[in-house]
Amino acid sequence: MSTRFDRAAAFFQELQTEICDALATEDGKAGFSSDQWTRDGGGGGLSRVIRDGAVFEKGGVNWSRVEGELPEQFAAQIPGEGRAFRATGVSLVLHPCSPMIPTTHANFRYLEKGEKSWFGGGADLTPYYLFREDAVHFHQVLAEVCDQHAPIGDYPRFKKWCDEYFFLPHRGETRGVGGLFFDYLEGSGDDAEAQLERTFEFVRAAGRSFIPAYLPIVQRRRDESYGDRERQWQLVRRGRYVEFNLIYDRGTVFGLKTNGRTESILMSLPPLVRWEYDLQPEPGSREAELVAALEPTDWLGR
Repeated sequence: MSTRFDRAAAFFQELQTEICDALATEDGKAGFSSDQWTRDGGGGGLSRVIRDGAVFEKGGVNWSRVEGELPEQFAAQIPGEGRAFRATGVSLVLHPCSPMIPTTHANFRYLEKGEKSWFGGGADLTPYYLFREDAVHFHQVLAEVCDQHAPIGDYPRFKKWCDEYFFLPHRGETRGVGGLFFDYLEGSGDDAEAQLERTFEFVRAAGRSFIPAYLPIVQRRRDESYGDRERQWQLVRRGRYVEFNLIYDRGTVFGLKTNGRTESILMSLPPLVRWEYDLQPEPGSREAELVAALEPTDWLGR
């Protein structure tokens, strides 16, 4: 009989395939390369990367199933006794060619350490130009999944968690227009196992909601016109993405602290980026409109 860890690992690998197939079909020009790897200390994974496509300048969808022992200091920061752990998940970041299409990120994972086991994950949207209907659509799809799996799926709580997590304190702004974020979802009490199974059901549904949440936005924006001004703004705003991932992102920290594969961990970084000293968008411009929206916002009027 398969353990929950085995079933989670199998589902995340299946989800990786489903997402890559849908993205490659939408791109129409480039496909995903595959890079299978093993981890010193136990386990491994499969990194799939798309480059120089008609839609995606760079994108990565990573699946992993790893195990081993955590460094003692890092182990103390994670629930559960001891240092032995197992973790499996799928994570993705997509950097489109067009600045009219938002960058996006999603991650769904399952971890075991000592007597503790839990799910985490989420998805968020990082536009370069604000299209309110796109933010509403993205949130609506995710909210519907939460509603269908309530009370474990808690959109108000996970949306707030996302706004607080994907925040750059040194910039005083959110990374984008948010989405969902949750972590350490575990069972408790006499019903612990049943609760964790229901959480697994929610995570499966949330993972499969990514494509219907994101691809309609790509389809709406892929033919929008843009010029060098918009491209340069995209490159500058990508710098904020890099700052968050290298300073604050839990997945990046976890991967590096557990001796993960560096190429897979850093595949989330964009291929081109720039930093400008004290760049301020012109008042009343579309660039200024985006910056003004980088704060917690009730996109659904809930």
